[in-house]
Amino acid sequence: MKKIILIFLVLFFTQNFALAADTQIKKDSNVIKKSSSGICHDNKSKSYEKTKKFKSFKTMKECLDSGGRLPKK
Repeated sequence: MKKIILIFLVLFFTQNFALAADTQIKKDSNVIKKSSSGICHDNKSKSYEKTKKFKSFKTMKECLDSGGRLPKK
């Protein structure tokens, strides 16, 4: 019984931390996201909200200088 409760607590808190991190990114719409495919997305990009695996940058220039590229139009 203790193992089940422990597993439940670990899963519960893990989910809360993941949601908190995702919420922080949504609140800070100035974050530039460089996707795993190397595309730099700002908050005006069609794929901004869909991009889940990314490295964040403060500016588009920083993202592009790191080897990223602009999305195709």
